[in-house]
Amino acid sequence: MDFHHFYTATASATDAGSVDLAVAGLESFKSNAPKEFGGPGDLWSPEDLLVAAIADCYAMSFRAVAKMAEFQWQDITCETTGELDRADTGVQFVAFKVTARLTLDAAADASQAEKLLQRAKRACFISNSVKAPIELLTEIVRC
Repeated sequence: MDFHHFYTATASATDAGSVDLAVAGLESFKSNAPKEFGGPGDLWSPEDLLVAAIADCYAMSFRAVAKMAEFQWQDITCETTGELDRADTGVQFVAFKVTARLTLDAAADASQAEKLLQRAKRACFISNSVKAPIELLTEIVRC
């Protein structure tokens, strides 16, 4: 399989209001600045999208590594927090924290689950592409 992929998105804006975001073949949607930067806070912002992309990629990466290991699990919730601050090169995300809550049935091996949660962090394309450190906190819950 060729892993040299390209992804294209288009942002269209005027001098005020929301930005239209589009990807070929998908439903477009609008974004705007977050409240912290004077936006209305009622639409996804670029900051929200980046943090959500890390959470989404981590969940999908866990799904993939668990499937390869033939590991049975119930569900995963990944809450990601990004810290935006001033840095030497300007305002940027300086840290991310991913809290992964994995639900297992009573018979599942918690030790193997923890190893897979760590492997998913290393496999996540999005988190591997950002320069800020990403802390992973894991929680294993039995159903």
